[in-house]
Amino acid sequence: MKKLELYFYNECPYCQIVLSTIKEAKLEDKVIYLNTRENPTHREKLIKDTGRGTVPCLYIDGKPMHESRDIAHWLKEYAK
Repeated sequence: MKKLELYFYNECPYCQIVLSTIKEAKLEDKVIYLNTRENPTHREKLIKDTGRGTVPCLYIDGKPMHESRDIAHWLKEYAK
């Protein structure tokens, strides 16, 4: 089982794509959710690690993946 951490915030339409995919793939309990608006420390870590503060960003075993469509595609494949 891979460690999955999602950096997101609810108002982001791209994050909603990823959140919907997580739900459809039944991975809700497998993902650690890190809201960058509710906790600025999460955003600071994201910027420190990637040089970007943009969300969504899914860390897969500590490696960041940006772009909602790439993340959604990866999640669908992982859930198979």
